[in-house]
Amino acid sequence: MEEKRPIRLDDRIYLIDGFDLGKPERTGTYVINENELTLVETGPSPSIKYVKKGLDSLGLSLMDVKYIIVTHIHLDHAGGAGLLIKDCPNAKIVVHPKGARHLVDPRKLAAGARAVYGESFAELFDPIVPVPEEKLLIKGEGDELQIGPGCTLEFLDTPGHAKHHFSIYDPVSNGIFTGDTVGIRYEQLISQGIDFFLPSTSPNHFDPESMQRAINRIKDMKVDRIYYGHFGMTEKVDTALDQVSDWLDVFLEEGQKVYASNGGYAELASRLLYRVKEYLKSINVPEEHEVYFLINLDMQVSALGIIDYFQKLKI
Repeated sequence: MEEKRPIRLDDRIYLIDGFDLGKPERTGTYVINENELTLVETGPSPSIKYVKKGLDSLGLSLMDVKYIIVTHIHLDHAGGAGLLIKDCPNAKIVVHPKGARHLVDPRKLAAGARAVYGESFAELFDPIVPVPEEKLLIKGEGDELQIGPGCTLEFLDTPGHAKHHFSIYDPVSNGIFTGDTVGIRYEQLISQGIDFFLPSTSPNHFDPESMQRAINRIKDMKVDRIYYGHFGMTEKVDTALDQVSDWLDVFLEEGQKVYASNGGYAELASRLLYRVKEYLKSINVPEEHEVYFLINLDMQVSALGIIDYFQKLKI
């Protein structure tokens, strides 16, 4: 795999590419270089070697890591937490109250991911190492964490993508780490001057009303930056949030049609991919563009969550 230096976002925040799925610019770990060295997201276990190399290239030691924050406990964001904490003896893992028990005992979490990813599970996520309970620091709505003399992070409960999801406001950059709650940023397009963001509606906690409330809440905060789990930072905050809100309506519209006709998630994934491709074609993105590998995967996982949502409504 190609070696990449961490991306410098400003004089205190860096982004380490974790090469999730074996792809660059998919999932990353943020480094906040304050007095209390803080990481946001670990990625899955296969990404931990890149996190370690990235820290080393910045001249930072694993011994100096004090906090490892996971926005939520899905394996592509927190699956490597147990593996990383082994080599960070002075660190605590900061997690949402509803996610803590799944880091201590990840068997249910792993089973859910195995159902989604099938035969690819081991390659993408193993090993999944439990986190010792004494290594956890639980933070919820309104809680704070001081990591430097001029920096106290604030935690916001932001369900919609998952019930065990919080976002983290950084007052120094007036930015917010949003995991997956307000969508995915496609660096593969943005690096070519095409602003593109989609919602992430994966199973099994997807709740469109909560997701829209999170979008509205963050919009009302007037932040200058959004730091995404997938992938990177945007300063075009309103553009990003408006796009995700608009596409959320499209996802639900297509989901309603498929569910009403007794269709399954494969049909919905195909319809979502078609809608996205038609839009991107209209702005001259070629059909062979590399981004479609990721978008195709995302539509499959998002379709599962949408069908699951409509099935629960019926119940």
